[in-house]
Amino acid sequence: QVKLVESGGGLVQAGGSLRLSCVIDGTISHYYMGWFRQAPGKEPEFVAGITWKSLSTIYADSVKGRFTISRENAKNTVYLQMNNLTPEDTAVYSCAAASTVANGREYSPYEYEEWGQGAQVTVSS
Repeated sequence: QVKLVESGGGLVQAGGSLRLSCVIDGTISHYYMGWFRQAPGKEPEFVAGITWKSLSTIYADSVKGRFTISRENAKNTVYLQMNNLTPEDTAVYSCAAASTVANGREYSPYEYEEWGQGAQVTVSS
């Protein structure tokens, strides 16, 4: 079992950038890590995912070319660098950990066992 704590959210103007951090407390050597977001009145949406060992990454089409997921082993931390933000990116962003996830299932929030508390990202126009 792991505990996830996000930080780095805030208010930014359209076109700006933010970097979210997710610190993992626990042993996560085999976990798959994902970032999700949820806007008011909407279902959780997969944003990006990364394997812990191979560094293979995937992204939602809506963020490709603008967002980058990465991790830093020494700090047990996963990052989400968000560039060229738009008001449509406004949401609560959460990191999540899955002990195992089948190919193609990375996009489903139901595959993830552990979740952080979420960080609010607000993009003004």
